[in-house]
This record gives sequence, structure tokens and C-alpha cells, in this order.
Amino acid sequence: MIRKMEKEDLARVSQIWLDTNIKAHDFIPAQYWEKNYEPVREMLPQAEVYVWEENGQIQGFVGLYEDYIAGIFVMEQAQSRGIGGQLLDHIKAEKPHLSLKVYQKNTRAVKFYKREGFQIEMESADQETGEKEYTMEWHS
Repeated sequence: MIRKMEKEDLARVSQIWLDTNIKAHDFIPAQYWEKNYEPVREMLPQAEVYVWEENGQIQGFVGLYEDYIAGIFVMEQAQSRGIGGQLLDHIKAEKPHLSLKVYQKNTRAVKFYKREGFQIEMESADQETGEKEYTMEWHS
């Protein structure tokens, strides 16, 4: 079930954010994500966040700022079950245009977004990590 994030979901959503980033971005030191944990935890309630909940347990979420996808995060044990695609379909139904940034080395995510109709618009380097990233966009 997809629903809006509630205040009491913050700890679980924040932990999924941290665990998923460390696992998906093994080319970036874990300390980078750990250092950004608290700032992200403080920003999450200001974003538009939808969670995927199954059997009373949040297993993934998508975070948005207007039409920018800050990220889709699905806990490792729940990946490859269509949760990310369903979260994306949920926001596609509400937004005529979406954009995001994804690290070039995160090939799994790049493939996912391409499969979901996103196109690479630009390549740049993330200022904080120095890693190459793509700006990708989708239009209905």
C-alpha cells in the first residue's frame, strides 16, 4: 500500500535511506552517508514523501521536491519486487514531468529509470563526492 509519510514513520524512512545509500553506492565511503543522515532526517518532513507499507512495515519510499525526485529507496530484502516501479507510477500519475539525478556508477538505478521512460539529459559531476552523475527526465 502506498500512502503519505507520517511523523511516526520518520525513523524507519531515515534508516532505509541510510542503509540503501550505503549499499547502492559502494563507490562512495559510508561515512559520507552517515555524515548526511541527520540533515536528511531533518529535511524529510519538508519533502513530499510516499511510503510503501506491507504488513504494517515500511519497505520503501519516494521523496519529491515539486517535480524533482530526491530518491526512491527500497530496503534490500524487498528489492526486485516491483515496489520502486509502483512508487514511481504513483507519482507519475500526479506529475506531468519528473527529473532526478543519479550516479553514473549506480548502473542498476540508471537501468531502472531508463526502463521507466526517463532519458539522460545531462552529465555532470556531483560537487560533494566528485562522482559523475546523470540528470534524467520523464515527460507524460
